[in-house]
Amino acid sequence: MLLNLIRRRISPSKLSPLRFSTTSSPAERLYNHLQSSTPNLEKELTSSNIKPNATCINEVITRCKPNQFQLGLRFFIWAGTQSGHRHSPYMYTKACDFLKIRANPDLIKNVVESLKKDESFVSVKTMRVVLSICSQAKLADVALWVLRKFPEFGLCVDTVAYNVVIRLFVDEGDLSMGVKLMEEMDGVDLCPDVMTYTALINGFCNAGEVEEAWELAKGMSKKGCVVNTVTYSRILEGVCKCGEMERALELLTEMEKGEEGTSPNAVTYTLVIQAFVEKKRVGEALMVLDRMRERGCSPNRVTASVLIQGVLENGEEGVKDLSKLVDKLVKFGGVPLSECFSSAVVSLIRLKRWEEAEKMFRLMLVRGIRPDGLACSLVLRELCLLERYHDCFLLYEEIEKAGVVSTIDTDVHSVLLLGLCEQGRSWEAAKLAKSMLDKKMRLKVSQVEKIIEALKKTGDEDLMRRLSTS
Repeated sequence: MLLNLIRRRISPSKLSPLRFSTTSSPAERLYNHLQSSTPNLEKELTSSNIKPNATCINEVITRCKPNQFQLGLRFFIWAGTQSGHRHSPYMYTKACDFLKIRANPDLIKNVVESLKKDESFVSVKTMRVVLSICSQAKLADVALWVLRKFPEFGLCVDTVAYNVVIRLFVDEGDLSMGVKLMEEMDGVDLCPDVMTYTALINGFCNAGEVEEAWELAKGMSKKGCVVNTVTYSRILEGVCKCGEMERALELLTEMEKGEEGTSPNAVTYTLVIQAFVEKKRVGEALMVLDRMRERGCSPNRVTASVLIQGVLENGEEGVKDLSKLVDKLVKFGGVPLSECFSSAVVSLIRLKRWEEAEKMFRLMLVRGIRPDGLACSLVLRELCLLERYHDCFLLYEEIEKAGVVSTIDTDVHSVLLLGLCEQGRSWEAAKLAKSMLDKKMRLKVSQVEKIIEALKKTGDEDLMRRLSTS
């Protein structure tokens, strides 16, 4: 009778939470399937009908003990082939680190061999996941071994697979193997694509073998790959790094005469300009700027910053030339006056010419030219280092009035606040403290007591309370 009464009073919907609470999590269920000794592990995992996500996969892997790392890796590979899921770069990193794959590269080989032995279903997608693991662990030789295993599973190697392996050898500096693999692609009816060529061109440029990179680029069009501005710019960068500036100008001219898709852009011109500046050949860098303008290409902030730094490195003569350069940059478009002068302030500080930097920064504020956040931050930091805290506070107020969005971090605020307190400027310190609290900035824990003690003179109890609880 009592049992019947309970059944009538409690509906099935009210019992469902109880059933849910006793159900194991997806990760736990997958881990239990992983422990089964069935001959086909992947089939066993698929039978669970669980769609794994990143959190679930991470939980399963981290449950695996060192003697289960092979199972953990096999599970990770299976999860990467499931529809609706794709491992992120972070997950590949996490798996490689936890399973210690780089320290034990044979783990990958053992898993691939076990897949073959168990006659598990292996697709191109499966092998791509394996190659991605090799890529993350930077195991070029293992990746090549995996590439050679494709036919044993009845699979055709594709361009994507070759690209992964080529990139790994190139990153290791083994360019000859990279080229050999690209040539091998022809024998299996595969054509190298833009990714193939880009990897090798980058490798040759990094190795200083610019002519080889150039020959590869010229051969791209024969394989149906378009040589674009990015490819040319990468080769040009390699030429500049080798210091072959005359060759760089020749290549720049070739790009300017080429088709629309190969025309140099602001990044291309800036590469050449920076190379000339680094060699103290500022006059030639300025000539490249003129070429840039003639082609209808506007300089960007990086172009301006590089040229301004180069001009200012020339001492007093550079300061005289700065005005002409700024006028030219603003006239060409792309870089406003405020950014030019902000770059000049930053450059002067980096060149340890503080008096000139401060003078220029104050002149900007007087003339209504808004400095950028970086310039503001560096100027205030320098004033704090010189222990000119009151000057720093006054300048801080001017910056605030100008409505400049500065990048002044908590450290600068805290140092300035403590400095004002130590110099007995309680009123200014209280004003700065209120500004920090309004901006929800936190003081350094080590400085809170000193600051509160110094601000007691103000008698502002509310400020004391807010500082102590911030």
